[in-house]
Amino acid sequence: MPMILGIDIGGANTKIASSDGKLVELHYLPLWKNSKLPEALLDISVRLVPEKVGVVITGELADCFPDKDAGLSYIMDAVNNAFDDALFLDSSGVFTTEKKRSIAAVNWMASSLIAERDFGDCIFVDTGSTTTDIIPIKKGKPLAAVTDFERLRKSELVYSGALRTNIAALLDTVDVRGASSRISSELFAITADAYLILGLISENDYTCDTPDGAGKTVLDAKRRLARVVCADLMETRDEEIVSMARQAMDKQVSDIADAINDVARRHELKKVVACGLGEFIVKMAADAIGLEIILISERYGWELSKVFPAYAVARLLEEMRG
Repeated sequence: MPMILGIDIGGANTKIASSDGKLVELHYLPLWKNSKLPEALLDISVRLVPEKVGVVITGELADCFPDKDAGLSYIMDAVNNAFDDALFLDSSGVFTTEKKRSIAAVNWMASSLIAERDFGDCIFVDTGSTTTDIIPIKKGKPLAAVTDFERLRKSELVYSGALRTNIAALLDTVDVRGASSRISSELFAITADAYLILGLISENDYTCDTPDGAGKTVLDAKRRLARVVCADLMETRDEEIVSMARQAMDKQVSDIADAINDVARRHELKKVVACGLGEFIVKMAADAIGLEIILISERYGWELSKVFPAYAVARLLEEMRG
């Protein structure tokens, strides 16, 4: 059968999924680091030969671009060079071929439209490697602001994710050996290290670069986390490293729970629908504030949960076609 393909192009990851959910791929393609996006999209086009392609973009904010317009131009050119007649979803939920700012940072729109059909009124929360989208859906439509700038101000975007968030961005201090210690502000360790240590992600889930360029074993992660308090594994006990990882997790869960609770109160919503690699973080956050939680992984499977915006835009395009 001809394939309808959805593509979600972020600053760090490009995710693809077919509308039937049978094809799922996640490619770590950091746009700021010798971007291989054009080559990767050409490879996807040649390998899969999709009939139709729907695209959502979030990578235009990458700091390799002087502004969002330049980011959109780069990404759209890469897409259009690889695929004929690709369609881009905009912030009103309409497909277009035009370059305009309304196609920036709207992967949440695709996901929200599908979540509304499947689950009704809810707060849709997608915690990925880098960010958390918190989208109120009520009376058949998403009610979020249409730019990241505005969503940050309304608790609808928390710039915190399951892999790439600097531990120093989460914590000012950490309790260790019965006292509060200040921490270093270097990029020594990230949330991927904390969750690997705690057994909440696997080495295969650790898809981004490590801060020190070293390995992705639990021992490597513990070594990185020790540096956050300017120590090494000769100076710290194993239980102290695990405790630091747990404190980072607790702070991230608390931050995301506060934002979800803010959106829930403003829109009088009591149900959360969660997806993304950090789905487990959303569950802890929702449980902490007493909201009902539905996991996309339980409905669609774990692999689709990790690339849900790509799957959602593919479904929307298939529905539009026929």
